[in-house]
Amino acid sequence: MRGVSDDDPYLWLEEISGEAALAWVGERNAETARAVAGDAGFGALKARLREVLDASDRIPYTARRGAYLYNFWRDAEHVRGVWRRTTPELYRQDEPEWEVLLDVDALAAAEGEKWVWDGARVRRPEYDRALVRLSRDGGDAVVVREFDLETRTFVDDGFRLPEAKTRIGWVDADTVLVGTDLGPGSLTDSGYPRTVRRWRRGTPVEDAELVFEAERGDVAAWGYRDHTPGFQREFVGRSPDFFRSETYLLRPDGTRARIDVPDDALAYAHRQYLIVTLKSEWLGRPTGSLLAFGFDAFLAGDRTHEVLFTPDRRTALAGHSWTRNHLILEIMRDVSTRIEVLTPGDGGWAREPLAGVPELSAVSVVDTDPDVSDEYVLDVSGFLQPSTLRLGRIGAGSEVLKQAPHRFDSAGLTVAQHFATSHDGTRVPYFVIGPDRTAGGPGPTLLYGYGGFEVSLTPSYTAVTGRAWLERGGTYVIANIRGGGEYGPDWHQAALGARRPRAFEDFAAVAEDLVARGITTPAMLGAKGGSNGGLLMGAMLTRRPELFGAIVAQVPLLDMTRFHKLLAGASWIAEYGDPDDAADRPHLDAISPYHRLAADRDYPPVLLMTSTRDDRVHPGHARKTAARLRELGHRVLFHESTGGGHAGAGDNEQAAHNSALVHTYLWQQLTRTAHPAETAPVPAVAEVPAPAGPVGASVTASPSAGPARPSGTGS
Repeated sequence: MRGVSDDDPYLWLEEISGEAALAWVGERNAETARAVAGDAGFGALKARLREVLDASDRIPYTARRGAYLYNFWRDAEHVRGVWRRTTPELYRQDEPEWEVLLDVDALAAAEGEKWVWDGARVRRPEYDRALVRLSRDGGDAVVVREFDLETRTFVDDGFRLPEAKTRIGWVDADTVLVGTDLGPGSLTDSGYPRTVRRWRRGTPVEDAELVFEAERGDVAAWGYRDHTPGFQREFVGRSPDFFRSETYLLRPDGTRARIDVPDDALAYAHRQYLIVTLKSEWLGRPTGSLLAFGFDAFLAGDRTHEVLFTPDRRTALAGHSWTRNHLILEIMRDVSTRIEVLTPGDGGWAREPLAGVPELSAVSVVDTDPDVSDEYVLDVSGFLQPSTLRLGRIGAGSEVLKQAPHRFDSAGLTVAQHFATSHDGTRVPYFVIGPDRTAGGPGPTLLYGYGGFEVSLTPSYTAVTGRAWLERGGTYVIANIRGGGEYGPDWHQAALGARRPRAFEDFAAVAEDLVARGITTPAMLGAKGGSNGGLLMGAMLTRRPELFGAIVAQVPLLDMTRFHKLLAGASWIAEYGDPDDAADRPHLDAISPYHRLAADRDYPPVLLMTSTRDDRVHPGHARKTAARLRELGHRVLFHESTGGGHAGAGDNEQAAHNSALVHTYLWQQLTRTAHPAETAPVPAVAEVPAPAGPVGASVTASPSAGPARPSGTGS
């Protein structure tokens, strides 16, 4: 029997590994390979992109763990990568000496598995063992194995878990807090752990002590231990939805004390403080504020606090990091970053700016060691400015630690920020990177957007985009539309649920403004987005097709009536609404691109890309939409990677191939009128009947469409 319903004739394409579905995928991949990978310039472009990804003089970003700096590294020789470490002194050298801890390529070859690195939790304060996470071909589900950092081997009788969306962290040398798949009832409807257990070495995980349990309809349960010397504490909690959580202090006797903050706030303990980031008004403080309470006093009912940051109409908090004696704030004003340093004292918190942060740049704190020192490492970059890594000490200045080389020719390119006016009068910022169009007239332009989950798109140097698009004369544009976090929680909440069309209107307004400024024309304007940004692309295809000459949607979310039934989709109900709720169903029907497709609309050509191993956004979204577009006679190509998970690529070869597909396709379509000889024809599409047998973007990467809150699997 085919898995075909009366309402959805392409339901059989949701069978991820179904024989008929994979045969259909193979046919579509071959078609796309002929049309795009067969382009005369494809091979050379792919090679140049692979060169960027494999370059040995990239900055090796590190995380400090005790006496060592840890790094995970991929290049041409290490396709799947190596986990390695060095000392701070050796790291200062142009070519540091590295101690290789784990060679993932060798492990994959020995075990016959396509392992993809997913991070490790190093035990504090000993820094002698780690909980290594490995994914099969890039999915979110991982296996966990205990690793001995001294012998550089897995521990034979150590902590070990089979594939699941596990959350795990150290308590002490012989104990972990863990949530994993233990059979029926142990996972939420979203597929994440429902329980937190205290698992002791040498005992079956099934017998581990239950310390906390969430509801089945929650997104996830979680637990962790704060190992800060003198302030060791354990916390557990639940996330009823993607944006709300409850946090509890777990007392030594097993009882719990709730950290009584609004459930949409983000709260954590740091030494003697409770730090709270507000997502709604509380205690007279506006949304987006950062507050500091005394931790013990707060538990006793005292709500006296210090305001560490207050947003305004143009300013939002992008992040914050602790050193031993200071708090570093990353603040965005109109999507440009500045850094402030806060210092607690008897008279309150003193603040001063961190000098030397350039305009229209992205500055982020990439590492500190809050247990030990006031050192910090800053990454400074811009659209045309490769990353510079600066090592500093608060109060003592900074020095250049590493400098990335230029990877593409930026001669004649400029960066500008403009503001478009959306349908309701909202000013929407966007960045334009490319040649000056005042003399040469409009040209091929690629517009990128995301607009969801409070993800901010900030300036950064993207060598892949530089080589694939800017070097050949294209213009690249990033739209900071509502739904993101560029102006704090209010900017995000303005496009939640039934308000989602505000994000679509913002993106369309940017497209219109680009044409009005003479930067491009609709025929030469392409759009790209991934994951939640893939939903945005579906909206542009079905709502404003006249604005674009071509559209690319990567690992897209497109069926808004069934997303909650597919893989991790239930965890995003707080972002979009619940298709099973009569109050939400009308607006979800209205924004579902899959259901808005029609035969009598003139759509631009579209490329849909997904991954068989994406266990976050189901590949059925892209598959079904491609099939429906073909049935209706529209121009569509489809490519599905066999691995790579939600990123769509598990190694640099696959990443280079996918990026070359995207940019070659867009260049073909957007230069077709001006330069027809440079483009390869897109094959005609015909209706393909369902088979008779039984029955899926950083600024350049596809941001997540809604993972559960991370468990902190840093290297």
